[in-house]
Amino acid sequence: MSRTKAPMKLGTSVFLMVSVVLGAVLLVVYALLFFRINQLSEDSLRDKAFAIARTFAASPVVIDELQGLGNAEAVQRAAETITHRNQLLFVTVTDMDTVRHTHPERERIGEHFAGRDIYPALFGLENTSINRGTLDPALRVFTPVFNNDGKQVGVVALGIALTSVQKVISENRWMIPWALLAGALVGGLGTLVLVKIHKRIMLGFEPYEISNLFEQRNAMLKQIKEGVIAVDENGRITVINDEARRLFRQGNMAANASAETISEQWMEHLRLRQVLESGIAQRDEEININGNLLLTNTVPVTVKGNVIGAIATFRDKTEIGQLLQRLTGMSYYADALRAQSHEFMNKLHVILGMLHLKYYSQLEDYILKTANNYQAEIGSIIRKVKSPVIAGFLLGKINRARDLGIQLSITEESLLPETDDMDATNELITVLGNLIENAMDAMSNMENGEISVSFHHQDGRLHCIVGDDGPGITLENQHRIYEQGFSTKGSGRGIGLYLTKQSLEKVGGSIDFESEPEVYTQFFVNIPYQAKAV
Repeated sequence: MSRTKAPMKLGTSVFLMVSVVLGAVLLVVYALLFFRINQLSEDSLRDKAFAIARTFAASPVVIDELQGLGNAEAVQRAAETITHRNQLLFVTVTDMDTVRHTHPERERIGEHFAGRDIYPALFGLENTSINRGTLDPALRVFTPVFNNDGKQVGVVALGIALTSVQKVISENRWMIPWALLAGALVGGLGTLVLVKIHKRIMLGFEPYEISNLFEQRNAMLKQIKEGVIAVDENGRITVINDEARRLFRQGNMAANASAETISEQWMEHLRLRQVLESGIAQRDEEININGNLLLTNTVPVTVKGNVIGAIATFRDKTEIGQLLQRLTGMSYYADALRAQSHEFMNKLHVILGMLHLKYYSQLEDYILKTANNYQAEIGSIIRKVKSPVIAGFLLGKINRARDLGIQLSITEESLLPETDDMDATNELITVLGNLIENAMDAMSNMENGEISVSFHHQDGRLHCIVGDDGPGITLENQHRIYEQGFSTKGSGRGIGLYLTKQSLEKVGGSIDFESEPEVYTQFFVNIPYQAKAV
């Protein structure tokens, strides 16, 4: 199997990125500094040369020499002194005909100056150039010489060897590597500090690890069966999963669950505002919203002792109740099978005993009578109840009631058609199971009790009536029978009718009752029920 290459670590990626950026910046800085230092060095030497040339041009000894009044040897010695002290290549004084009056090589005195770059100075303009005359290539500056009357009488030319210029520039360039090294060092240390700060902010995780955790969190929130909402300290939604949106739509509230702010209505229902203000968790609370029962837990999100948000998790408790009802229905199935098995074993024992005693004629009568009664009972149920599942369920209840000394019957005018809707079948079984079991419990201490069940189907709805002649419901309890946990049979009871009502209302059904104490009780059930096409 090929293994996916591990992503680059944060420190490595930041270091490489900063190194590339820093390298590019330093390269640009190096180029700018290089050209700038060259220019500054040349300008500095040029300014120095002009200062020397101007000072020498203003010297009386030079002016007198060019006017024919001075001492040529004194001018030559002065030029040589300036040349040596300032490490120049040459200092030359010329008249207006470019004839040299001084030169480092004395034999060239009296010759014309070599180079046309002197001409601007002959017209009273200072200028500079890089040229080569009789000596080495040099940076040459020219400045005019004026007498006391302001008349130009000559030119002072001064040259700095290019090797000297390059030497000065090279001496000034040494700062560039040090500047670059200092920049690289500061950049490297800054990168390390930046990485450490980001690692601390990200709790030591690498970016790809945070990305994986984020994807896992989204997948988890999408798959769990609980609604989840997280809000910040201002009540703005930061996390909401699909199940929460579904429950919002189901409750006809917060249809815009993807909005940035949660409605005040939901903030109130889920205790989010209260938890944000108090910082105290609200656990295992039930809320009823438009017939939807939600079991909620809301807890604060605390960082360093400060509440920075709240998280609410909730689940449709009606769905949990439906699951409990279906389990109850399955237990009813098991009870019915157990009762039938017990009755069948009793009859087998009777038949076996009569065989041992050789009461063959009586045995034949017993078997025929038993078979006829069973067939009549089965036939009556099948004729009225076309759904095999519900017919089997009712047959089991009839046998269980018979064992308790109670007569359970289905009225003659009843008709329950077959359906392909298993949800409706399961719903009907759980509802009937609760009502019949409650009736049998109520008549457990009575003799010759009767329970009747009737069905009437019309226009896609099934109307059921479950009645008994038991003790009835007292007037003070009639308004409480649908309350969760209310029961006259002790603690741990009082959930059946509560869940039945919730379940019926959720599928668009209803339940009602009428009762007269010590006379009778009747429950009226109305439920959507689509008959199977014939």
